[in-house]
Amino acid sequence: MKLKQPSNSASQTLTSSETRLLVRETFRISANLASAPPPAPAAADQERISLRDSNFGGLVEDQFLNSSLKLICCEEIDGRRWQYFADNEISVRSGGSKQLKKNSIRAVSLQSPQAPIDELLAFVRSYVVPEGFPDSVTPSYVPYMKWRALKHFFGGAMGVFTTQTLLSSLGVSRNNVMPGAVAINWILKDGAGRVGKMLFARQGKKFDYDLKQLRFAGDLLMELGAGVELATAAVPHLFLPLACAANVAKNVGAVTSTSTRTPIYKAFARGENIGDVTSKGECVGNIADLLGTGLSIMISKRNPSLFTTFALLSCGYVMSSYQEVKSVVLHTLNRARFKVAVESFLNTGRVPSLQEGNSMENIFSPPWQKHKPIVVLGPRFKDAFQDPNSFLALEPIFEKEQYLVTYNPSKGDICALFKDQAKSDDILKAAFHAHVLLHIISSSNQNQRSSIKQEHDLSAALPTLGDLQSHIAESYKMVSALYGPFKNKAKEQGWVMSDSLLNPGRARLCGLV
Repeated sequence: MKLKQPSNSASQTLTSSETRLLVRETFRISANLASAPPPAPAAADQERISLRDSNFGGLVEDQFLNSSLKLICCEEIDGRRWQYFADNEISVRSGGSKQLKKNSIRAVSLQSPQAPIDELLAFVRSYVVPEGFPDSVTPSYVPYMKWRALKHFFGGAMGVFTTQTLLSSLGVSRNNVMPGAVAINWILKDGAGRVGKMLFARQGKKFDYDLKQLRFAGDLLMELGAGVELATAAVPHLFLPLACAANVAKNVGAVTSTSTRTPIYKAFARGENIGDVTSKGECVGNIADLLGTGLSIMISKRNPSLFTTFALLSCGYVMSSYQEVKSVVLHTLNRARFKVAVESFLNTGRVPSLQEGNSMENIFSPPWQKHKPIVVLGPRFKDAFQDPNSFLALEPIFEKEQYLVTYNPSKGDICALFKDQAKSDDILKAAFHAHVLLHIISSSNQNQRSSIKQEHDLSAALPTLGDLQSHIAESYKMVSALYGPFKNKAKEQGWVMSDSLLNPGRARLCGLV
């Protein structure tokens, strides 16, 4: 037992010395770490921390950004950024090479969601201030709108009492309660109309470039509101809801009329006489309105059929409204007139004159009409591409351009996406390119489309990825040769081209990989 004692003591002594050594080393390392600056996280780690999946709303887990996902591109809208990823897929036919899986595109937000109060303020701003505020207006706009709002506040308050007094004076009822109740119902009806007018005001800049289409649509809403008002005679117990609905439709129509009036009169004025032109035009309208009122009073004395009379007058109103809008000759190329000019140039080699282009412009498309391919400018990436391989295949073609043009097979639309450095001429060129591609696809599918008797539906003859690449390559050559002559001939005819008139979307591609 005594022989074993020294060995035990030696091992205990060795263990104690190692322990003290480890403690000293631990303190030394801790001191060095405390004095050293904290290491900056890697860019990939920072990216992972900030990424949020827009589809699921939570923080993106590490396994979401694993090696099976490939970053395609980055997108920016009004300062907010998204990244798009797609799943890698091993192809057996191509010898085990990796391709991107179809319909696997995921949008990932690079910033935290907005606070509810910020979203509410942005929503309110979209209704009460013009786009681009305050840079899009003069400094006097704010005080003018403050006093205008205060004026309408007092006017709305007075309207309740004046309406109640008028109804009471007309002898609605001798009961003290009835005039007030009727007045409140009447005010509610007018209030609903004002709410509809306010909501429709969000159309904003559409009143500047699609004024013909909105003007005619507003007149149709006016007739719809008049028809609903007429229906109150058949169901008087539903007066309030029907009257509210009618007033909403009529006030929306009134917004389109007042918002498009100035641009239309501006097209007529040849000098600084827009005020004179506007006042005379309104005077002509008031005279015609008084004459129509007098005629209706004379007709009503003979007790004609209410439905027949209203139908005849409505037909006359709609026909006159359509011809009124068609007679306006505008010098600007919005989307509808741009389409007319490009199609005419591709088919005949000439750009139509101002009179011809305006007369060929489509004013109204019935909702029951079959869908026709359209050109979409500045859509979201996820709305333009479903197959990530098609994007990667098209990207080298547009390497020197500030835009990309593609075909969306699910919707049958031509999409033009803009890069973050796109200027005004790039947007115009992209719009021209999109119409050229639409023309090529329409021509290539004409025989097949006629054989299957679907003259208005290109989705029945969807091009494959290879066909799409060849079509886009062909369109690229055509645009390189024809875009310059098209611009020159359009200017010779007096057309004014601007990217803002084409209403491009705000999405921009950035950081293409």
